[in-house]
Amino acid sequence: MPAPIDHAFVRAAARAADGSADPSAEFIEPHRALARRVKTLVAAYRSPESALHGSERAVAAALTHLRALRCAQTASGLFAGGDNVQSPPDSAFTVNDVCDAHVLAAGAGPGLADVTAALAEIAGAATESLLAGGVHTPNHRWELSAALARLHRSFPDDRLLVRAEEWLAEGVDIDADGLYSERSAVYASIVTNPALLLLAEVLGRTDLADAVERNLTATLDLIRPDGTVETVHSRRQDQRLSFALWPYLPHYRLLAIRTGRDDFARAARLAAADGIHDPDLLAQTLLTPDLCRALPAPDAEQFPRDRYLPTARLAARASATAHTVVYGGSDVPAHRRIRSGLACNPTFLRLFAGAAVLDAVRLSRGFFDLGPFRAADMQRLADGRYLLTETLSAAYYQPLPPDHRRDDGAYRMTDEGRFSAAMAFPDRPRDEVSHTTRVQVDLREDGADLRIDISGPPVPWALELTFRPGGVPHGAVPLGDGTRCLTTEPLTYRVGDDEIRVEAAVETGEPLAGPDRSDVLRYDPGQDHTVAGGTDATTGNRVYLGGHGPHTVTVALRATTSGMKD
Repeated sequence: MPAPIDHAFVRAAARAADGSADPSAEFIEPHRALARRVKTLVAAYRSPESALHGSERAVAAALTHLRALRCAQTASGLFAGGDNVQSPPDSAFTVNDVCDAHVLAAGAGPGLADVTAALAEIAGAATESLLAGGVHTPNHRWELSAALARLHRSFPDDRLLVRAEEWLAEGVDIDADGLYSERSAVYASIVTNPALLLLAEVLGRTDLADAVERNLTATLDLIRPDGTVETVHSRRQDQRLSFALWPYLPHYRLLAIRTGRDDFARAARLAAADGIHDPDLLAQTLLTPDLCRALPAPDAEQFPRDRYLPTARLAARASATAHTVVYGGSDVPAHRRIRSGLACNPTFLRLFAGAAVLDAVRLSRGFFDLGPFRAADMQRLADGRYLLTETLSAAYYQPLPPDHRRDDGAYRMTDEGRFSAAMAFPDRPRDEVSHTTRVQVDLREDGADLRIDISGPPVPWALELTFRPGGVPHGAVPLGDGTRCLTTEPLTYRVGDDEIRVEAAVETGEPLAGPDRSDVLRYDPGQDHTVAGGTDATTGNRVYLGGHGPHTVTVALRATTSGMKD
């Protein structure tokens, strides 16, 4: 017996659609936004729960947007606009919405006949280019394949299925822990998961739906107390951002209903905790009626809870008091560069204590301007302890051997990992200088203990603690630029009744730097950023502690929440 219809959910989805589908408004928007608006208008026209049900104004607005969308198509059938010129994957996003709108419009009868015809014309014009087109990111393969499958669903053509299967034959890029290769919450929730679910349905590929379930399972332990999903390990733009859980709502909801998983039901409820604001959900309920069914009863969140994802080198510990994330999975140590598509975020710890949030802990070192600490290795020790390690090296170069010298001095331009010059670096003897940083993290129910060991030649270093705005710091000395300095006195950061307390102590090395050493107490993003006048610095309430290494320093982070005090 199927679950009953969740009428409250459907009404909420209709309200969200109505809020964005004002048929009296005129929009000059990119092609993807135009296609999404048409889809929403058609869904509102179809849904008895919508204020635009059966509305001629909705039909007129859809046709206006479709004319603009058709004008945005080039002679190739691909869409103009955006940084990616004549982009098959960018056009696939639009065609996916066009094809969904076509399914909805074609089932609505004569009232949407003109809309159906216009959608078919746009889809037909794009078909050949999508069949032949290429991609440039991992998730594009699945978005493009989904567009091919949708085109086949409405306009059967075996070539479309052959091409989709050719992309899928590469294998879905999901690792043993359930993370896609881009490790991105944005692209998992908005691109890969919905694309694979569609392909599973059209192609009868249950393995693709299984991949989505694995990714959603992994994401359960990445949900943070503030209703966002952890992104520090991402290889895409969201590694610098906070990303809300709500885009995962349709996938958690659908698979909770289909599988009966109570943990997915809990995640679906969390994703909708602040209301339903996604205007696309109404169309999804019409295209996938299972979404309208009532959720199974959610499970109760279990504390304490520990999870380690070896492939991303990310650990999380959640308790009733604190939620702590430790991260050592940067791609920068291996690639020795900052690059789009690499995990570059130098944040190695976050701590949530109710409303008090330590958003980022970073460690900056003045070693050949090679940038902040990014662990090259992360070991899981016993009893909730982790060891993060990075060894940096730089070289001084000796004269070229006689057989490599040139009379004209015109040596080839080479990159030695730190900088480039016309010096034929690989041919020269090297004098290596190395520097090692080790950070041991002991995860506790009320926070974490850090033991920071900085060895090698004497260099300045600074630990940066960035607290989320909204709280009041006590105990650290103002530095005069909006930042503060922690020395021997504890620091507390309080938001209401929630608090994070920080205490530091020196085991070996000179005393910590005081406020008179502002040259040390700063964050240095490294030359990969500064050479172009850029930075990856955080914003917020920043507190520093540091000195001139070698050093071994301990830092205790303790959370106290209103729930504990009660």
